[in-house]
Amino acid sequence: MVPPRLPAPATLTRRYFTLAEGDRGEYLAQFTDDAVVEDEGRTHHGIAAIRDWWGSVPEVSYRVVDVDHTGTSHRATAQISGSFPGSPVTLVLTLAFVGDKITRLTIRPV
Repeated sequence: MVPPRLPAPATLTRRYFTLAEGDRGEYLAQFTDDAVVEDEGRTHHGIAAIRDWWGSVPEVSYRVVDVDHTGTSHRATAQISGSFPGSPVTLVLTLAFVGDKITRLTIRPV
């Protein structure tokens, strides 16, 4: 069986950031049920934990600066602005995929 072809980095990354600023249900639907999110030194395992994490994230806007692709992951550098201390910040988001679903999201400062 041939593994599913990974969509272009710009396509998946654009979808991630578009959904991050939109509907919560659609945002969560892009993750696998057993996905892992690492953000601010904490790890969130599974869709229920990701839902709780996402519910605590303040409303923000994104400006993507760069996108890179290696293997099954995408690395996006984005400037994130919102109502939080230190805004705006530049962060690196590394997204690992199986097909078009996110299995791991790691968010780190530049």
